[in-house]
Amino acid sequence: MNDLAKYMSDNLRSLLATAYRSVLSNPREARFALQMQLALARGEKRRKAIKAKEGLDVPPFLICSIATTCNLQCKGCYARNNGIAADTPTKDTLGPDQWHAIFTEAAQMGFNVALLAGGEPLTRRDLLEGIAKVKDMLFPVFTNGTLIGPQYIEFFKHHLNVVPVISIEGDAMATNARRGKGVHERALLSIQMLRQAGLFFGVSITVTTENKQTVTSAEYLDQLHDLGCKIVFYVEYVPVEAGTEHLAFGDADVQWMEATVEERRHQYRDMIFVSFPGDEKLLDGCMAAGRGFFHIGPDGAAEPCPFSPHSDTNAARDGLRAALRSPLFSRLRDASALSWEHTGGCTLYEHRDEVEGIVSGSKK
Repeated sequence: MNDLAKYMSDNLRSLLATAYRSVLSNPREARFALQMQLALARGEKRRKAIKAKEGLDVPPFLICSIATTCNLQCKGCYARNNGIAADTPTKDTLGPDQWHAIFTEAAQMGFNVALLAGGEPLTRRDLLEGIAKVKDMLFPVFTNGTLIGPQYIEFFKHHLNVVPVISIEGDAMATNARRGKGVHERALLSIQMLRQAGLFFGVSITVTTENKQTVTSAEYLDQLHDLGCKIVFYVEYVPVEAGTEHLAFGDADVQWMEATVEERRHQYRDMIFVSFPGDEKLLDGCMAAGRGFFHIGPDGAAEPCPFSPHSDTNAARDGLRAALRSPLFSRLRDASALSWEHTGGCTLYEHRDEVEGIVSGSKK
């Protein structure tokens, strides 16, 4: 775990350094990037102190689904498939004070980054207002971009630690085919608004066997660069819908993607590239279940990852320390589930039947 912690801390430090270089021409953003580098150092110090005193490994990342509603119905949406999001939500949602308390505790423990997802997180402005007050943490908020307007532009200006990340699938044809007619055009309008406001923002792209060449091409990245995009998240497709298995990566695709992303990092020095699941093979397996991160559902449930919605601990009720000591997380790690062989995408989703067996065992 110490090697993993060092690897993740080094990479986070590198990401923030790249972010600083990319905003040197914007004094406000440059000052903020320096502040976040100091916050990163404080977070790393806090994690080491907890490890020394309590023997508890605290990862730097969280993934949090803060919304149960969405204004779109995208094909292959994991949030709808897992019951996180629905037209009539079935899960309770924590209130603003509860989320603020979770992230206040997270910052005190040394968590540096929480990726905010949903549903569509921008439907919960009330939550974002409180979350943004936790200044020692960075909150990339993954949004379809259709709800960004003048009011949200002002919000992002005043809360630079909340970083909009627009989800697209590549070009207009691919995005609209998955997300709905006109969504790409509306997302592009939001991107242009963010650029005009001088804000740091990124995009998130679900990568499949069909679009991998396009979305990693120099031509496409040149377009994003010209639009002012500073960070690109590549997320390998997980086939949550039957009949879409051909879109998921195999071993050869994973190797190709790793090599291509590394090449792009050298070509675009002022852009950040993050690939999920990324380098897990170098780290002896998946980083879920508290090993490198874990997922908090809209009701506070502490889950291994968004694609494995099982829980025996609630972060709002029990706290983050209890979540990291979750018996379920421990069972997954003890069973070496995080290093099971798999192709692309998510280890725990591909082996969901085996995970169900471990979950059943943890309830006995």
